[in-house]
This record gives sequence, structure tokens and C-alpha cells, in this order.
Amino acid sequence: MESGSGRVALGMPATGNPDNTVPRPGAGLLDRFGRQATDLRISLTDKCNLRCTYCMPAEGLSWLAKNQVLTAAEITRLVRIGVSRLGVRELRLTGGEPLVRADLVEIISAIRSEHPGLPVSMTTNAVGLAKKAAALKIAGLTRINVSLDSLHPGTFAQLTRRPFLDQVLAGIDAALATGLAPVKVNAVLMRGVNDAEAPDLLEWALSRQIELRFIEQMPLDADHGWTRDGMVTAAQTKALLSTRFELAPDPRRRDGAPAERFEVRRPGDAGLLGTVGIIASVTEPFCADCRRTRITAEGKVMSCLFSREETDLLGLLRATADDAEVADRWRAAMWSKPKAHGMDHTGLDSADYVQPDRSMSAIGG
Repeated sequence: MESGSGRVALGMPATGNPDNTVPRPGAGLLDRFGRQATDLRISLTDKCNLRCTYCMPAEGLSWLAKNQVLTAAEITRLVRIGVSRLGVRELRLTGGEPLVRADLVEIISAIRSEHPGLPVSMTTNAVGLAKKAAALKIAGLTRINVSLDSLHPGTFAQLTRRPFLDQVLAGIDAALATGLAPVKVNAVLMRGVNDAEAPDLLEWALSRQIELRFIEQMPLDADHGWTRDGMVTAAQTKALLSTRFELAPDPRRRDGAPAERFEVRRPGDAGLLGTVGIIASVTEPFCADCRRTRITAEGKVMSCLFSREETDLLGLLRATADDAEVADRWRAAMWSKPKAHGMDHTGLDSADYVQPDRSMSAIGG
């Protein structure tokens, strides 16, 4: 299917063996359509110290009890199973907000001691990162993704309901100074709130050699207030950036990355300033090349960020199941991964899509 820009959209995977109902014994995290998940994302907590309007309500959510959340040993074991038995080649630690876990450094250190060559990254809002960046680097964290939607204190506070912009910027500076590179910044544009700031955000990122990625607002808010008309689309984001910059497709292979990258130049100047990414989960979905498997903070596999079905692994871990049993259940969960998330270019008008009950903070990005 061709997208509106003339590129081939990645929304629908080619059919593999949809009639088979059981994954091949000993295989990696394959699904019925020929995709293999090699990128593991584990949520360390559902708690967060921000209240972003596109994620959770102002009063927050009902947090999981401590005994419902994966322990450090259970997280380490799941990573071990994923790497040794299921072909996982990259790990991202997510939340909620990972920095609120008191044992974060110990978790990373334990993972690194078992898997010296495994890329281990973390998605964070960077509140408090300035104090922990050096320890995280020493423990073995490879790089950082930071969520930042505005450089203006008032707009930041409006979007996050917290006055912590200075802490976030200090955290980014600490990550750069510590060598947690590349530092990537994710920004969600909200119509009439921060969309006009898009060129300024890119200017700021380029000046610091930070890779900025704009993410279409996804229907994963706890208030279920998302609307297709209210979302700033990828095409609209490119139009906003083009008021100051020239964008050209990055010739490097996308290779399963969610962001489509663009080279950035000044109008009339051939000099390359850097790149910018746009993650168009709604209007230009990339389901056909999805390589991610997600585990929530309470140990449930989600084969898709938008999935309404979950498979429990925590019960197995605590019932003294061996690694082979855990791997088999995980493999079966991914075998049932849907062909696509159900949103097409009309967004939620697709009859195949039903918004998950969980918000983004409760899933893990």
C-alpha cells in the first residue's frame, strides 16, 4: 500500500503461516506472519512523577502494590531467558518512570554482568537523572531516550502538570556529559499547545547533537480523550519543520526502527546539520516490520503496544517453573501477535481497533 508521500507504508505484514497454531519448538519470538521480535522492552514500574495530559489523568492512577511488580531478580531472569533462549538482541527499560525505582542501578548492573555485549537503553522523563547519570553509566546503561515536549516552562508545566523543566534539562546535560550516547529526545506535539514549537525544538536538539524524534499522539491516554482530528500528524509535523529547515529522506536503512529519519539542512545550504525522526504510529503504521516484545511491570507479555490481550509470566516465575516453561509461554504469546494494530489512515474509524484499557504509563513504551 502506498502512503500519501509515495513511500511504501509498513502497516500490514506479509502473510507467513497464519494457519499454523503452534510456534515451532525452540524458535525465537516468531509470529504467524513471519516477524521475529528481537527488541525486548521491560517496564520496571507503572509509577511516574509527571502527569502528562496525553498519558494519565491529573490525579494519577491506582498504582500496583509492591508485591505485584517484578523484582530485580525476576527482571534479570526474564532478560536471561530472552537473550539465551528467544533471540533477544536489544533491551529497553521503560516505565512509568524507571528512575523512581530505588534499585535501578542494581538492576542494570546485574543485567550487564550477565550480558556484557547487550545494548541496554532506558526511556525516562529525566526528572532526577542529573543525580544518577554517572552511576547508571558505570552500571552498564548504554544510552538514554528522554521525553521532552517543550522548552518553555509554562508549556512544559501545562503538558506535564509539574514544574520540572529545569530538572529535565539538567538530566539531559548530565547524560551527554557522562557519555550515555546517543541521547535521543522524544516529543509529542499537541495541537494548539506546543505544535508551534517544533522548529525551536529541532534547533535546540541539533545544537547539542541530540537526535530528536517527533511521535504522533497515540490513543493510549487514561482519559480516553484522544481524537484523530486533534492529533498532529506526521505530515503536519514535517510541514511545521519545513518553515525553517529542508528535510530529505535519510539514505540509511530503517532496519526495524519505529522512526523514519530525515536529513536536516538550512534552505539553500548543502551542509548537513543532523537528522530528525518522525514516528507515525497512526497515519503511517510500521506493523509489518515490528520487532518488539513488551513485558509490563507486573510481568505480562504484550505482543503489541495496542494489544488488549496479555500473557502472564510472573505467575510462572513465582510457581517455580523452569526457564523452558517460561520461554514456551512467552513464545506462544508472541506467536498470537495480531497482523496489525487495527488503526489505518483514518485512525480510530477502523472497525478493527479498540483502545486498550491501559494507558502508556501502565504498558511501558
